[in-house]
Amino acid sequence: MKNIFLIALAMVTLASCEPSLKTGFIDNSEVVNNYQEKIDIEAKFKAKVEAFQKRTDSTGRAFQLEAQAFQQKAQKMPDAQAQQEYQVLSQKQQMLQQRIQAEEQQISQESQAEIDSLISKVRNFVKDYGKKNGYTYIFGSNEGGSVMYGAEANDLTKVILDALNADYKKD
Repeated sequence: MKNIFLIALAMVTLASCEPSLKTGFIDNSEVVNNYQEKIDIEAKFKAKVEAFQKRTDSTGRAFQLEAQAFQQKAQKMPDAQAQQEYQVLSQKQQMLQQRIQAEEQQISQESQAEIDSLISKVRNFVKDYGKKNGYTYIFGSNEGGSVMYGAEANDLTKVILDALNADYKKD
């Protein structure tokens, strides 16, 4: 019995000598969504999407006018000629739709690539911040609940966000 007590006391003593771990956490979505570079990327792509929509609307209106003119003209044409011109008009419509889809897809892929790059950049920044500031762990908090609770003193969200934005302004 005496030996068990001495062993338990020795284990407690050894465990208390181990240095404490420095930990913190950040709110992932707040850091990413309020990071100035992401705001700038969103503004850039919003402008691209608006320009794309204007071009698409203009092209669509021009095609509608052409289709209406064809309908009026087709009434006075022989059926075979009207059918042939209708096929040409249908092919033109398909090509326009394909071009619109391709451009939409290109914008979407460019946007996703930039956001993916940005998220990687944020992760690397947090990793470097942790190393430079002696953190053993920096956890990410999100809606899914990676960090269910964290003492406010360990919340690094604002510190990391301010440092990220300051670093971004330097570039």
